[in-house]
Amino acid sequence: MSGMAPPVLDVQNLRIRFAAAPVVDGVSFTVSAGECVAIVGESGAGKSLTARALLGLTPSGASVDADRLDVGGVDVRGWKDPAWRRIRGAQIALVSQDALVALDPLQRIGTEIAEPLRLHPAALDGAVIGDRVQALLRRVWMPEPERRVRQYPHELSGGLRQRALIASALAAMPAVLVADEPTTALDATVQAHILDLLREIADAGTAVVFVSHDFAAVRRLADRVLVMRRGEVVESGAVADVLESPQHPYTRELIAATIHEPRVPDAAADAAAVLTASAVSKAFAGVPAVVDASFIVPRGRTLGIVGESGSGKTTLARMVVGVEHADQGEVRWEPGHRVQLVHQNPLGAFDPRWSVGRSLREALAAGGVPRGERPRRVEELLAEVDLESGLAARRPAALSGGQRQRAAIARALAADPDVLVLDEPVSALDPSVRERVLQLLLRLQRERRLTMIFVSHDLDVVRAVADEVLVMQDGRIVEQGSIADVFDAPQHSFTRELLAASGVR
Repeated sequence: MSGMAPPVLDVQNLRIRFAAAPVVDGVSFTVSAGECVAIVGESGAGKSLTARALLGLTPSGASVDADRLDVGGVDVRGWKDPAWRRIRGAQIALVSQDALVALDPLQRIGTEIAEPLRLHPAALDGAVIGDRVQALLRRVWMPEPERRVRQYPHELSGGLRQRALIASALAAMPAVLVADEPTTALDATVQAHILDLLREIADAGTAVVFVSHDFAAVRRLADRVLVMRRGEVVESGAVADVLESPQHPYTRELIAATIHEPRVPDAAADAAAVLTASAVSKAFAGVPAVVDASFIVPRGRTLGIVGESGSGKTTLARMVVGVEHADQGEVRWEPGHRVQLVHQNPLGAFDPRWSVGRSLREALAAGGVPRGERPRRVEELLAEVDLESGLAARRPAALSGGQRQRAAIARALAADPDVLVLDEPVSALDPSVRERVLQLLLRLQRERRLTMIFVSHDLDVVRAVADEVLVMQDGRIVEQGSIADVFDAPQHSFTRELLAASGVR
C-alpha cells in the first residue's frame, strides 16, 4: 500500500444533520484516479446529499462534518462558499440528473461550456477557448459540434443536453467528477452511450462518483459500490461481489426488485379486439410524429409500446385516448368501452390545491356516482391501490412518489374503465416502489379484467407486464408481435439495438 498513490477523494465518517436529525451518518469511502465508485439506494437514502457535500452544495440549514473530507489532497472541511467556488469545476465537478435545469436556458451551449475555462486561473484566450469547446463536444460524442455550440438547451434532445452538461463539467479538467443520477430520464440506447462515456472518462484518469438507483447502470459502469439506506452505508465492496452475492437483506431486496420474469400469457383472456388502429398518422407543424400505425389490442391483454424519446409512442397513446386526433387513418373502439389515461407525472395530474380525497370525489362525480356514496367509494378506491384511507386528507405534494402514482391509478379507476392507458407510469420510481406498482397493476388487471396499453422506454418492465409489444422508431412501428417473439427473436435492427442497450437479452 505504501507505494500506491493517495486517493483523489477521501471521505471518512461524513455526517450531515438538519437541526438535530442525522440524514447522513458515518459514510466513508475513497476514490482513486481512474476509478468509478457508485452510491446506490432509494429516495431518502442520503446518496444525493452525500454527493453534494463533496462539492459544498448541501442545502442551507444542513450541518456537515467529517473526520476527513479531502479533495485532491486538500482538506475542505469547514469551507465557506467562496473557498468552494475556487475548486468547484476546477478540481471537482457535478453532472446532475436534469440537464435542462442545470444548463442556463439563456446561454448558448458553447458559452455554457466555455464558462469554466474563463472562470478558473488557467484562463485561455477566445480562439483557444473555442477550439477547446469543440474538442470537449467531440469527446462526449456530440454530433455536429460546430452547429451545437450555437444552440440553446431547449433545442437539444435529452441525451444531447446531458452530453453538453458533461462537456461543461469536464471543461476545467477536474480530478473528480460527481454524476448524480445522470441517466435516469434517458432512453436505453442514449443511457448506454452516456454510461460508456463516463467509463471512458474514468479510464482516462478521472475519479468518478456515480449516484444512482439503477443496478444495471452500476453493473455496467462502476468498479466498487456503496449501498445506502436511511443515511448509512449497509454494504460496500466490488461491484461483482455485491451484486452477485449481496450480504445485507436490504441489498438483496433492492436487487430482487430489478429482476422481472417474463409475463406468462393468460390463456383464458378473450382474444377479441377492443381497439383497432388502421393506418393512423399524426403530424405537428408539418413534422410527422406518427406514420401509418396499424395494430389491435385484444380484450384483457396488455400491449406494450416501446421506443426512444421522439419515437411517437406518447403521441400514439394520446390518440388512443382521444386527447389527440389522427390526421389520417382511424382509431376504432368496440362500442361502450371506457378509457382512462394514467400520466407519467402524477403530481401534474392532480390539482395541487385539492386533497387527494377531493380529487377522487370529483372523478367519481364525473362518473355518475351519487354524492352520498362517494366517501365510501373513495375509501374503497384507496384500499384497492393499497393506500391508507387517512391519505385522502393530504395534498398530492405530501405523498411520496409511489403513493402519488397509486393515487393517480385510483383516480383513473374511479370512472370504472375497461381500458387503462399508462404513459411511463413507473419510470421515475425507485426499484422496490416500481415493483410494488407493477404488481398492483397486474392484480388490478386480473380482478377488473382490464385491458392495458403500457408506454415505456424500459424494456425489462414491458417484458414483465405486457403480452404483445410495438417497437417504434421515428414515428413508425418497425416491429410488433408477442413479447416472446419480439424479445427472443427480434427481426429489426433497431429492436436488436434497444434490447442490447437495455441488457434485457
